Amino acid sequence: MANAKYDIVVVGAGNAGLSAALQSVLAGKKTLLIEQHNLPGGCATSFRRGRFEIEPSLHELCDLGPVDDPGDVRTIMDQYGVKVEWRRIDDCFRVIGKYSDGSPMDVTMPSGVKPFIEKMEEYVPGCRPQVTKLFDLFQEVLDGIAYITASSGHADSNVLKEKYPNMLRTGAYPTKKVFDALKLPQRAQDILATYWSYLGVDMEHLAFIHYAAMVHKYISRSAYIPTYTSHEISNAMVERFRELGGDVWYNCRAEKFLFDGDRCCGVQTNLGTIECDYALANINADILYGRMIPKELIPERQKKLSTARKQKYGARMITAYFCLDKTAEELGIKDYSIFLPGTADSATEYKNIMNGMATNDYSIFLCYNVANPKASPEGTCICSFTTFGSPADWNDLKPEEYVKFKTGVAKKFLASIKEKAGIDLSGHIEEVSVASPWTFSRYLGTPEGSVYGHETTDWDSMMARMMMLSADYPVKGLRPIGADGPRGDGYSASYICGQLIAKLALKDLAEGGTK
Repeated sequence: MANAKYDIVVVGAGNAGLSAALQSVLAGKKTLLIEQHNLPGGCATSFRRGRFEIEPSLHELCDLGPVDDPGDVRTIMDQYGVKVEWRRIDDCFRVIGKYSDGSPMDVTMPSGVKPFIEKMEEYVPGCRPQVTKLFDLFQEVLDGIAYITASSGHADSNVLKEKYPNMLRTGAYPTKKVFDALKLPQRAQDILATYWSYLGVDMEHLAFIHYAAMVHKYISRSAYIPTYTSHEISNAMVERFRELGGDVWYNCRAEKFLFDGDRCCGVQTNLGTIECDYALANINADILYGRMIPKELIPERQKKLSTARKQKYGARMITAYFCLDKTAEELGIKDYSIFLPGTADSATEYKNIMNGMATNDYSIFLCYNVANPKASPEGTCICSFTTFGSPADWNDLKPEEYVKFKTGVAKKFLASIKEKAGIDLSGHIEEVSVASPWTFSRYLGTPEGSVYGHETTDWDSMMARMMMLSADYPVKGLRPIGADGPRGDGYSASYICGQLIAKLALKDLAEGGTK
């Protein structure tokens, strides 16, 4: 394996890496995909406990869409020739908690724009006109983002002003301000805020454009999951990559990137040196620039960006997986996903989460069998709870207290679903596993276990990153991809980002390797 030579080397077989590798090999480039683990996927994988195969991270894909109305992810998978067996999720979500005014909240929202608006009117009488305006704005935002993506960071300002004026008007504002400007009733805002945690930024700081892009996709095209966990997606992508002539090296850890002058010319790994014309790195930006390239080649802009971000990492997950000896029906579970916030006020909720588990009353409950009867052996079901971790939870935690901490979190989850939804899982637990930010950090190699990269908030929003595509990667022959990239976090965003950055790399190569 030592001293191999490739046109493009993709480092990291996570979602973005798999997508970038497929785009590169489809363009006829001799492409190598390397992965430090012995399996592909990163977060998109699975693990076993007893007789159960467990999904570790995917809740639902928001941009797949049905065959007759495909979203970006289905379009990408079709372009790649990747085949996966999908399961549609019927409803958007159920949320049980409290409205911002403290009154009880138990809301179930359907998929589809028209049914969603109808149900909003039922829960909040009189909100239909404002919610309809909101969905019209959602559509304009989606169309505008598609135009910017196609322009690869060189969008024509005149086109934007003419075709997407309302996107520009809302582009610099957080979602809460746009909601207020539309005069949405507070209870309607509370319901619409439910998805905030999927981006890890509260509504007072979450860029409206980012929120709009995600939420409209969930509602308009429904969400989907693979039948055989997210590892099915990863395996299908790797198999297709190999069919197209790509090479994959597992147990291959990138140690540093090599340069000829100021241009990347290879990757030093634990298995030897790999020469290449271009490298795509599915690696957290702080690690990439801080440890893996010569200090004198770190762009000044990147230094300033890192300082401005102040290591403000996105969501650090704590997830508990429960494998149960009863079916979902027997346990009284009817909903695929139930959001269980302490309050619908996302800013207050975010603050409580960041203060640690003592004040963190937020979780998302999933039962995979509701959408996919094949998720577990007959007569059983698999459920999970997810919340955010905080440095407040581990700054002073001693190693010998780690198991006790995880056990306490699991018990808190069980108590929450019993109290809020009347679902008692205790006494039916056959297998249980708890993943903390330390788990994700060890497995993924991400700082503090952040699976979302840096927070896409305020000045560092998705729109800002998209508009800086042409300036954001000034290291010749090397581009980072993934959750820390222009599209932000999440499965769908990572697949899109991987393809987008690979296309930019191919353009660089076609122009002689210069920027």
